[in-house]
Amino acid sequence: MSGSSPEDLAVAFRSVTRRLHEAQGDQPTDEAVAPTAELHVLLADAGRLLHTGADPSVIADAIEALPADRWDPELLEKIRTIALDVGRLLRHITALGEA
Repeated sequence: MSGSSPEDLAVAFRSVTRRLHEAQGDQPTDEAVAPTAELHVLLADAGRLLHTGADPSVIADAIEALPADRWDPELLEKIRTIALDVGRLLRHITALGEA
């Protein structure tokens, strides 16, 4: 995600709910509880930065709503970092479900 555009970030956040459901199914494993909780903390952090709720679709909407010329480089980098961490956690949760 390094150097990713706001549009890329919106797509990444919009896919979180689907990817989480695919990763854990209807019944998450006990091992996935902590990473899933961490994922929700990251979403709350992104929501706070964008002045929205923690819902990934709402975060994506907020990213898309902010005009390109109004993105603060520091804010963009923070959102990129969160998106990277969210992706890492989703891959980890997937691996736990496959084990």
